[in-house]
Formats: sequence, structure tokens, C-alpha cells
Amino acid sequence: MLTLTIIISISFIISSVIITLALRLGEKSLKEREKITPFECGFSPFKKARRPFSLRFFIITLIFLIFDIEIALLLPLGVITKITNFSITALVGLLVVFVLAAGLLHEWKQGALNWVE
Repeated sequence: MLTLTIIISISFIISSVIITLALRLGEKSLKEREKITPFECGFSPFKKARRPFSLRFFIITLIFLIFDIEIALLLPLGVITKITNFSITALVGLLVVFVLAAGLLHEWKQGALNWVE
């Protein structure tokens, strides 16, 4: 028990020293020219980089990611049918497709899929 306490205290001391050194030695100016530029490719921007983007585009992207993950859940069902009962696998597949279709209908009725109003 004493050995465990010694190991924990030594690791705590070493990590505290490393964090303190990193904070002390790593201080840099917050207003460096390269850090406040919006691009790191070497070109000066032609337009303002902090302009707002379309919220609709963001929502469509989130919907795509959610449906993409749900479709990825369907992919292993073909392999699983060799291991488990086909009816159970088909039921799970139909449930996932039902959730996908219900989500699509809900987003459609909410108007999230209409790009132009």
C-alpha cells in the first residue's frame, strides 16, 4: 500500500512540474501577426474571413451526418445474418430503416430540407 502511495505522489509531482514548466516557458504574445491572420497557407485573404455562414447549410450538414451514421449501422447486417437468426436481423434492419424514414419525414415536414424559402 505504501508503494502505491509513493508511486502516485511521484507521478503527481512529475506531472505538476511538467505542467508548470510548460505554462511558464510556453508564454507567447497573443497578438502575433501570424496568429491573427485567418489563413495559414501564405496567401492574404481577399474577403473578410469572419463572415457568417448559412445556418441552413449547417443544419443540412448535421442531418447528413446523422443519416450517414444510421446507414453505417445497416452495413454489418449482411454479415450478422450468417451468425444470428435471419428474422431477428431483418427486424433490427427494418427498425433502423423505420427510424431513418421517420427522421427524414420529420425533417421534411419541419422544412429543414428546403434550401430556398
